[in-house]
Amino acid sequence: MNRIAMRVSAWMATAALALSMTGCGYNDFQRLDEQTTSAWSEVLNQYQRRADLVPNIVATVKGEANFEQETLTKVIEARAKATSFQITPEVLTNPQALQQFQAMQGQLSSALSRLMVVSEQYPNLKANQGFADLRVQLEGTENRITVARNRYIAAVKDYNILARSFPSNLTAMVFGYAPKANFTVANEAAVSAPPKVDFGK
Repeated sequence: MNRIAMRVSAWMATAALALSMTGCGYNDFQRLDEQTTSAWSEVLNQYQRRADLVPNIVATVKGEANFEQETLTKVIEARAKATSFQITPEVLTNPQALQQFQAMQGQLSSALSRLMVVSEQYPNLKANQGFADLRVQLEGTENRITVARNRYIAAVKDYNILARSFPSNLTAMVFGYAPKANFTVANEAAVSAPPKVDFGK
């Protein structure tokens, strides 16, 4: 009889613990943490997809006589920096590391954008079907990057709200669920400044 009572007590304690863990947001942390990790993986996947396109774009552009060398060099250097950044799980909880990663990806975006603008000055390059296909792939990848980043931003927002809200913030403290870093605007000062419009005379 004593053994049965002990088993019932153990079962009730386990059930009570499970209920308390559910009520304190523990399971929500598991779900949202997994969601942010998955969203982050998709961001990295799309950035890698873009980085993989760069060598083909560079090789095609190099075939164009007298192409602006400085522009090409900046693309190559920006890709090298972006792909050399070590991605670790700590990046997601370190705003400085995420900002550094974002800055490197931003430099590659700018360099590729400049390359596309300069390529407009070369009729042979514009007529090259291989280059046109690569350009379409690049544009598609840039769109996928935007979608993936937006999903990550939304996932982090949900996670951070849980980490900062009562009583789930107590669970966060006990189990070490720190708020995660999120993407920011690369140049907040420039974005907040009113646009300059000049219609000429």
